Amino acid sequence: MDMKWLEWAKQIQAIAQTGLTYGKDVYDIERYEELRRISVDILANYTSVNKEKISLTFASDSGYATPKVDIRGVVFKENKILLVREKIDGAWALPGGWSDIGLSPSEVVVKEIKEESGFDVAPVRLLAVLDKKFHDHPPEPYHIYKMFIQCEITGGKAETGVETSAVQFFERHDLPELSLERNTPEQVKTMFEFLDHPAKEVILD
Repeated sequence: MDMKWLEWAKQIQAIAQTGLTYGKDVYDIERYEELRRISVDILANYTSVNKEKISLTFASDSGYATPKVDIRGVVFKENKILLVREKIDGAWALPGGWSDIGLSPSEVVVKEIKEESGFDVAPVRLLAVLDKKFHDHPPEPYHIYKMFIQCEITGGKAETGVETSAVQFFERHDLPELSLERNTPEQVKTMFEFLDHPAKEVILD
């Protein structure tokens, strides 16, 4: 499916948000507000989400428009990879979530893994920084960078969290249904390549 309309909506929203932040002329402000309304109309027309919700989640940010950052933890044990089952869709994902203001990427991944899986970990290395638009994720209104950080278990035990209903290690050829909004089969396969080749270079985009 051609998702060009989604990219247009994102770009229009980014232009409008930045313009509303730095614009001074009253007529320019009106034009940027109209661009923001157009971006909301595009999403409302092509999705099942109502305009009010789109306006609150997609067109309510202020300041210079920048991508969001999603951080995922990659933990191996006995050649298996750690996944958690998300309550929101019943599918499985590498533990992680949105980056937090005031925390470094390493601090975020340690916090997320503890909250979602129960394990204490230490960050080892950055494996990949991916632009979500280049991968087979479901369409969404945000422009997102995904960071994958390999970690080692230092303590704790498998425990579910507020957002997770199961914690388990999986072999590469026996993966469960994945939460495609969070990670794709190809991405998880790529993480196993780092297990096989520890000197593999960090992946960008």
